[in-house]
Amino acid sequence: MRLQDLSAHFNAALSGAYGEEEADAIFLMAIGHVLQYKRTDYILRKTEELDSKELFILQNILTELQSGKPLQYVLGETVFYGLPFKLGPSVLIPRPETEELVAWVLESTALEAVTGAALRLIDIGTGSGCIAVSLKKNFPEAEVSALDVSEAAIDIAGSNALLNEVDIKFIQADIREFTTKQKFDVVVSNPPYITLKEKEQMQDHVLNHEPHLALFVSNEAPLVFYEAIADFAWTTLSGRGLLFFEINEHLGKETVELMEAKSFTDIILKKDMQGKDRMIRCRRAAVV
Repeated sequence: MRLQDLSAHFNAALSGAYGEEEADAIFLMAIGHVLQYKRTDYILRKTEELDSKELFILQNILTELQSGKPLQYVLGETVFYGLPFKLGPSVLIPRPETEELVAWVLESTALEAVTGAALRLIDIGTGSGCIAVSLKKNFPEAEVSALDVSEAAIDIAGSNALLNEVDIKFIQADIREFTTKQKFDVVVSNPPYITLKEKEQMQDHVLNHEPHLALFVSNEAPLVFYEAIADFAWTTLSGRGLLFFEINEHLGKETVELMEAKSFTDIILKKDMQGKDRMIRCRRAAVV
């Protein structure tokens, strides 16, 4: 089978679940993984015949995709903030809006020059480690810690730190119970924030394959992790340290009010590239 024929086969097989452009993008990612081809390679070689081994692997990928499994889990890897990351069913697939959060942390922290010494950062609910690893890669002198309640997530995050050749301190703990005497200049988190009532609106490939532990909170207490992390940040942030959150787009006002109630200052609610309320940055007020 020629590469262009396989592309058409992918497109037809995935047409019920994906639009044409998305199916094309998935196919290019698949051949990038199997053949190490980029888009230009495909254009130049699309009339070439695939060998039987390559065809077998790519057809198996298509079969898994047809079951609803996300491509990143099928391939076991993704790219986040220009860096490679291994993935598994115990961690969320990193999203583009989280890349925006990382960029905001890097920009803000570089401008702030929070301390004269090496920065101390902690990522809470690290999952794949995408935030912590990206921050450490861009701030190599920083001391970066990463916390998650899931042992499986810590294992994957640790492998991603090794893959990207960065040194990170990993902590397996529930942030609602964790305490430390260590101080940080930056606390950042993308905690669970999707309410159960929003579950019905979610796509099946997310519901059926991504870890619910990292996604959902109750309708009655949607900000439970924000409150716990704010309390943790208040006691562990250095003077005028910064707290960053990725948030539920429907709960921007409520999250800002929570930060105000916790006595944080300079609170900024920021929209993502899609115009949704998606991030908050605030500061621990200096103790006078």
